[in-house]
Amino acid sequence: MSSVSTSAAQTTAPPPARSGRRAADHQSQVDGSLLPLSLATLGVVYGDIGTSPLYAIRECFSGEHALAPMRDNIYGVLSLIFWALIVVISIKYLMLIARADNRGEGGILALMALARPSRDTGGKSSSIFVAIGLFGAALLYGDGVITPAISVLSAVEGLEVAAPGLRGFLLPLTVFMLVGLFLLQRQGTARVGQLFGPITLVWFVVLAILGLVSIAAEPHILLAINPYYAIELFITNPSATFYVLGAVFLVVTGGEALYADMGHFGLLPIRFSWFALVLPALCLNYFGQGALLLGDPSAADNPFYRMVPTWGLYPMIGLATAATIVASQAVISGCFSLTRQAIQLGYCPRLEIQHTSDESIGQIYIGPVNWALMIATIGVVLGFQSSSSLAAAYGVAVSTTMVLTTILFAVVAWQVWNWSLLKVGTLLALFLPIDLAFFAANGVKLEHGAWFPIVVAFAVYICMSTWKRGRQLLGSRLYDRLLPVELFLRDVKANPPPRVPGCAVFMTGSANGVPPALLHNFKHNRVLHDQVVFLTVVTEEIPYVGRAQRLEVEQLGNGFFRTIAHYGFMEAPNIHHILARAKEEGLSLDPSSTSFFLGRETLLATRQPGMARWRKYLFALMSRNAQQATQFYRIPPNRVVELGAQVEL
Repeated sequence: MSSVSTSAAQTTAPPPARSGRRAADHQSQVDGSLLPLSLATLGVVYGDIGTSPLYAIRECFSGEHALAPMRDNIYGVLSLIFWALIVVISIKYLMLIARADNRGEGGILALMALARPSRDTGGKSSSIFVAIGLFGAALLYGDGVITPAISVLSAVEGLEVAAPGLRGFLLPLTVFMLVGLFLLQRQGTARVGQLFGPITLVWFVVLAILGLVSIAAEPHILLAINPYYAIELFITNPSATFYVLGAVFLVVTGGEALYADMGHFGLLPIRFSWFALVLPALCLNYFGQGALLLGDPSAADNPFYRMVPTWGLYPMIGLATAATIVASQAVISGCFSLTRQAIQLGYCPRLEIQHTSDESIGQIYIGPVNWALMIATIGVVLGFQSSSSLAAAYGVAVSTTMVLTTILFAVVAWQVWNWSLLKVGTLLALFLPIDLAFFAANGVKLEHGAWFPIVVAFAVYICMSTWKRGRQLLGSRLYDRLLPVELFLRDVKANPPPRVPGCAVFMTGSANGVPPALLHNFKHNRVLHDQVVFLTVVTEEIPYVGRAQRLEVEQLGNGFFRTIAHYGFMEAPNIHHILARAKEEGLSLDPSSTSFFLGRETLLATRQPGMARWRKYLFALMSRNAQQATQFYRIPPNRVVELGAQVEL
């Protein structure tokens, strides 16, 4: 049923000084002060990056391409970590990328909408920007599989330090916890979410305390802040340092999540919590692990847990497990949110979206996505066996997304903000080499497991692009069959058919022509309702649509009306709301006497041009398994009439 249309209209980005307007609106809506909002950001925004100390330093000094835990190497790695956090997170994301918001919403799909040329220009450049944004979004699903696996597994591996005899129970325990985590998703995160901030607050405070105690024994480790040590490491041992960059990158893997979650809290609380707590706590812990390695190089097998006193190991394992569950929850919720955006923008089939909170629009649950993530996450745990093996696969998806984000941001700065080529070139010269270096360092790990998130991303990308292209192809086939409204109304006026009481709403994906469902119904029944409404739901490439722009109603005459409902990609269309608003626009709609007519197409893959035949079969399969329009739009099932038709693709 072609009932959704995606607008390609260009969204004009606000200038940098005003880019937080939508976020500021959100902040006033939730009626929260800076500190409560900042506390909430700790669990949702910084859960991923906050659990990196569990494995990042360990991967730098333990493994196939690790550096020896010697003084110069330790200083060099810590310098790389410190400046990666400063340049990539503090400057690139929080100071620059975060300014490119789509009415307060962040993330690569929002950035893609800003970077796309207008509908009038279109062309190859538009397709390239869509492909970049779409593949970047697909990569985040690979990250959504690996993050819960590596986070929970690395926390549970602390039992090896506390009780080596429990090694054989690590995988079963991890799988048990992951199954429980995904089973709880259906209940929603509204209640559990209230604990996320406090748990993560305790986590960051403990990170800082552990680091301070360790630094007190080797205070000169703080000299590693000097970038000279990072440069010296590259000069003295360039090949080994290049390989270790893949491990250093683990400390900034939460950057994309930070940008994507910006719309939930606003930029100010995210910046405040980063500079006031998260950045200092992370730096203290990383430097504390470095100080430990200076005194005891044998601690390289697990420097994080080696910093913990013996009496505190089990409580620390419990806290780390709680923190990793929070981080995993944030990533899973992010995949749900990304899927909803993809559905609204026309890149994913309709799926059942359950809202698990009456207060927050972001609290949603999508069953098929949840179970697919669970199966894939458990699969990688059983396949990779350890967090060190998973670390080889972790990072390549996020590093690729960061490269794509930098490119799209440069396009926005040039085309939308009208920055000069010199300014944009300087931006790219500063950040793109860093992104490409991290990307290349992670790319060399392809044979060690980094291929997995790439395969996941390509599979998701193929499905999303096939669905989008398939809908366009189906729309063109249906458009060829459309009868002009003027011609139909002229015939109705010249030869008035019998009219029956009530209202008929015909949902159609095109705002032009007569809906095919109406023609089919009229052909067989030879009657029309007293009031006939052509309803089209359009998803705009902006997060939210204002009330004044929500509904367009055009009177066509003789009891016919054309109605177009506009929604943002962060909103869920609702027929009840549309009908209520239509009454305000002058339509006399009685739900008890309104019938909804929908078209259901049976798709036949043929050799006609437009798309590869195997993709047509894939599109037909996805279409058969998509959620029915009656459920997606919450249409009363006893008021629906579906009319089928065969369409050759």
